[in-house]
Amino acid sequence: MSAVVNPFRRHAVKAQEYLRMGEAGVFAPEARLGLIEGEIVETAPFGRRHAGVLNALNRLLSRVVLDRALVSVQNPVVLGDRSVPQPELALLEPRSDNYSSAHPRAADVLLVVELADTTLAFDTGTKLPLYARGGVREAWVVDLRERAVHVYRDPSQNGERTHVAAGMGESLGMLALPGARIAADALFAQ
Repeated sequence: MSAVVNPFRRHAVKAQEYLRMGEAGVFAPEARLGLIEGEIVETAPFGRRHAGVLNALNRLLSRVVLDRALVSVQNPVVLGDRSVPQPELALLEPRSDNYSSAHPRAADVLLVVELADTTLAFDTGTKLPLYARGGVREAWVVDLRERAVHVYRDPSQNGERTHVAAGMGESLGMLALPGARIAADALFAQ
């Protein structure tokens, strides 16, 4: 009996290796990538509805947060040494260098937002627990199919959170920015 040896092995990538690869131009500029638990993950390009809701969310949040937070669109967030997701949108603690000297870490993040059309299972089953374990205080998943926003707060090390959903006719507030609210309807306006 001969032993079968698998000649292929996975190489787990560390966050700093991944970021150096990006800075060195290893990835195509248009590539939509993230590092999730040591694996480089590629996501599909945005559809029109996805892009439109992201634009609306960016505009709305920029208006309500003013100088109390920095609105960061599709930029990396470092979560430990094995994960660097790129949420569709993040609200960050303001910093004079606008994070040009280092990517934000979980402690810098006030809110992350993921938009889900075809990615709801991945966003809720993989990314949300990752954000929770990383210590991100609040995460929203905007469900484009159901026209609802799922709000997750109170992160724990096992990845669980409290969850509430807001639909049409409701408004959303942010823990880190009391008084800053947006209407769910405004995200889904046609």
